[in-house]
Amino acid sequence: MLAQTASPLVAVAESYGEEIRARADEIEALRRLPQDLADRLAADQLYNICNPADFGGPGAAPGVYAEVVETLARADASVGWCAFISVTSAFSMAGANTEAIRAFLRERGVITAGVFAPTGRARAAHRDGIAGYLASGRWAWGSGSRNARWISGGCLLMDDDDKIVKDERGVPRNLAMIFRAEDVQFLDTWDVMGLQGTGSTDFEVSEVFVPRDRTIDRFGRRAADDPIFRFPAFGMLAIGVGAVALGAARAAMEDFDAFAGKKVPQGASRTLAEKPATQKDVAKAEAAIRSGRAFFYEAIEAAWAGALAGEVTTEHRRDLRLAITHAVASAKTAVDLIHELAGGTSVYRSSPIQRRFRDIHVTTQHMMVNQSIYETVGRLLLGLDTNIDQL
Repeated sequence: MLAQTASPLVAVAESYGEEIRARADEIEALRRLPQDLADRLAADQLYNICNPADFGGPGAAPGVYAEVVETLARADASVGWCAFISVTSAFSMAGANTEAIRAFLRERGVITAGVFAPTGRARAAHRDGIAGYLASGRWAWGSGSRNARWISGGCLLMDDDDKIVKDERGVPRNLAMIFRAEDVQFLDTWDVMGLQGTGSTDFEVSEVFVPRDRTIDRFGRRAADDPIFRFPAFGMLAIGVGAVALGAARAAMEDFDAFAGKKVPQGASRTLAEKPATQKDVAKAEAAIRSGRAFFYEAIEAAWAGALAGEVTTEHRRDLRLAITHAVASAKTAVDLIHELAGGTSVYRSSPIQRRFRDIHVTTQHMMVNQSIYETVGRLLLGLDTNIDQL
């Protein structure tokens, strides 16, 4: 895999590869990342890559973030997934631009996580003269939250009559509350097919007071003078999903290559590698990964160039989301081909290919890369009026 950049952060991610592969069974068994591994990844700034220095990070470009996540996912998709969740959570929290949030984001090795979906409820409150909110709710898909120090959960703002408060557009107000880990109760719900090591369990809070300066109103008050805050928030989130898929697909190819020249299928006289059917499907898988990856990084770089120039256009957003969705679909195609080529070998727990297969099929379920993206992009390409709020 050719690197897109010469960032030292990618080299740092690569340095974890051997350890992560050796600990893959441990990660699966824990159903979350070992805390020591998560802490070191965070201390090496792989968990806040895109945050500018003023918000605790190294200020890397989105393309570097994508490469780091892809590199970690080649070793284990769950590790790449937790990294992207923390990166996007830290980025989202930086968008609030409050001194309280800025202070904890500057802490070396801080780990953040969270769920954007507004499945909680919050109402205005005061405590000891401090303005804030009392929040309650339960959130699913809390990836990486078991490792985190700060965890956000989206809430709808309610008034004193328990009615939803709406903003100036008539849309329900969505506030993200940032909770301390000790305020959160984790629920053991993460019994799943793939991405088992992400610890994406449900979590809940009950009547937790959150100061106003530890909340994010919609997408926050972004520091517009920094290009990274011009980059689309949903694009940042989707990039992580695409990078995990591409990393898992490349790993599956490497796993297969390691034994294809040695395995002689039952009843055959030639190795898998010598069979024309194998050669054909390996070529198809390689083409799927490389073409998906090329469009993926092309679209990221184009959108980043727009951010640097002052504006990420609708066309940039459109192409970014299309490229990411296509990359995930292409990665799935490749892994499916490899899983079938590997035959009976791929069904055993001892084979990493079965884990890549399970992981990629959970990755495709993320809302950022579902089939509706094609419909939205198709409308834009056809010149039809289209809601682009979530591009």
